[in-house]
Amino acid sequence: MDQMKGFRIAAKYEKHKLLFAINCVAALSIFFFGYDQGMMGGVNNAKDYIDLMGFGYVNDAGDPVVTNSLLQGGIVSVYYLGTLFGCLLGGWVGDKIGRVRTIALGAVWAILGATLQCSAQNHNWMICARAVNGIGTGILNAIVPVWATETAEHTSRGQFIAIEFTLNIFGVVVAYWLEFGLSYVDGGNSAIRWRFPIAFQILPLLVLFAIVWVFPESPRWLAKVGRDEEARYILGRLRGEDAEGAAKADAEFHDIKNSVIHERKTAGRNSYYSMLFGIGSGKLHTARRVQLVIWLQIMQEWVGIAGVTVYAPTIFRIAGFGGEKSQWISGLNNIFYMFSTLICVFTLDRIGRRYTLYWGSVGQGIAMFLAGGMSRLGINATAAGDTAAAGSYGIAAASFVYLFTFVFGATWLTVPWLYPAEIFPLEVRAKGNAWGVVGWSIGNGWLTLLCPVMFNAIGEKTLYIFGACNIITIPMVWALYPETNQRTLEEIDLLFESDSPWAWAAERDFAKLKEENPDLVYAASRGNSVVDPEAGLKNSEALDSRTEMAKIEA
Repeated sequence: MDQMKGFRIAAKYEKHKLLFAINCVAALSIFFFGYDQGMMGGVNNAKDYIDLMGFGYVNDAGDPVVTNSLLQGGIVSVYYLGTLFGCLLGGWVGDKIGRVRTIALGAVWAILGATLQCSAQNHNWMICARAVNGIGTGILNAIVPVWATETAEHTSRGQFIAIEFTLNIFGVVVAYWLEFGLSYVDGGNSAIRWRFPIAFQILPLLVLFAIVWVFPESPRWLAKVGRDEEARYILGRLRGEDAEGAAKADAEFHDIKNSVIHERKTAGRNSYYSMLFGIGSGKLHTARRVQLVIWLQIMQEWVGIAGVTVYAPTIFRIAGFGGEKSQWISGLNNIFYMFSTLICVFTLDRIGRRYTLYWGSVGQGIAMFLAGGMSRLGINATAAGDTAAAGSYGIAAASFVYLFTFVFGATWLTVPWLYPAEIFPLEVRAKGNAWGVVGWSIGNGWLTLLCPVMFNAIGEKTLYIFGACNIITIPMVWALYPETNQRTLEEIDLLFESDSPWAWAAERDFAKLKEENPDLVYAASRGNSVVDPEAGLKNSEALDSRTEMAKIEA
């Protein structure tokens, strides 16, 4: 698709308006992702679904009773097996045919999966349909954050992604309250209670597929495949065609071209297998980056969000609330969760990725331990017949679950999705982000399979496990994850050239490499001006000479 011909959004809008339009399309995909995640919580409580799948029954009080928690968890978690394969497919295709076409492919695949799910007639059918839908979601999750980060400016990448994830949690909220409303149709016994919410996700996917074709391709991918004229045109529209915008675009394009040359000299093999084991990656150290993003995404789930999002009603029932009241409390929790993501919009590019994760781990860990403790006190009070005390402890437990999701939305929700899209070389950025989705799939699939078993076996002590995982993440981030905030995607290659895995060594060597490789960091001035790192001059004279050099090299 020629980016300079036909009807294109980039021809109509530029700068902030164009970035906003791109953000809206990316957010539509992220909305579907959130909706799809939140949907199964309500589906698992539908009587017709429980009877059809055969993993339990609904008692006279209207509460679901699970007799086969492994089957229930397996139906949910097989989706994440699909996302695991889908993200690998999406990363490979995204580096081959571009970001926009891959988004369209993911949308079509997810539509097929949703259609199969809403027409399921037994648990075998549902398991297969969930896997198919997971593949489509995996494709989208692998490529959408990459597309968003490659079009955003380095000074506002975090804000760009954080805004999208507000829509992600909005998807969770829509799924929850839609299913809550449908629970009153025919007393909650109708098949519409679970079939309609599954079918509803097809609507945003159809819109996504229809409109993504007119949106701009990533200028970095265009430069990587040699379509330099189109890449420079898209960069010009993204940064503006006035004097200041043109200077930014020229400097950024120069860095991108030099980065392509640098990466091809440094790394010789770019398959998933080579990336995982670092074969042929040279000083780019892609294996280290792969391990970092996989474990960051796994830990995102193990800090407790998988249990809270999918099994919040169970947590509230442990705390002493009845079935219907648990549903209300869970739904309000999701609304607070959505609003908390707005905090990250204003803080992520100011305090950085590392400090965002630090304060998140502290707040989440405290909340998990206290929620577990209050739940136990509530259970003990109920057993002793002290309903007043049980109610007080239950309210305290619910408050700490609220606190957990609020802090998570402001911190750990966004960073594990942003970091993988930032840290990989251009040559393998889509594949690299796919490795992050692999980690998310492993962490989420593992936990959604285990959560019913853990809650059945050890009850509120499950929350203590989540609290301990939050403590573990603090030294992990401090030692292994260098800061990417306010650094261009081209600078980050230098950040990971250190032979040492420790974050402090990476920062030390990065300072040296910046001085030795000024052509890779030309556009990396702080703020919005372009400054020459060798002479500290504004872009005028240095830019002209460097641009000419880039043309000769290209």
